Amino acid sequence: MSCTIRDLQQKEVICINDGARLGFVSDVEIDVENGRLTAVVIPGAYRFMGMFGKEEAFVVRWENIKKIGGDIILVDIPESGRELGRHGY
Repeated sequence: MSCTIRDLQQKEVICINDGARLGFVSDVEIDVENGRLTAVVIPGAYRFMGMFGKEEAFVVRWENIKKIGGDIILVDIPESGRELGRHGY
């Protein structure tokens, strides 16, 4: 299966542990030396009606991605990990 960055941006990321909807992919991280995708980035949620900025972006490492389907990306991230700074899982 091949996929473009635009294709990834149209997929919703869902955690397989509890079914939580984390959001849609906004960006990717690529290891340019090895030519590999290393993570997907999900933008942080807006705070209080979008008036007080956004939470920090959430980075899901490639190792935590379990399945990329037609509409969704399933990831394995413990709920406690999502509360610890929202970056780097």
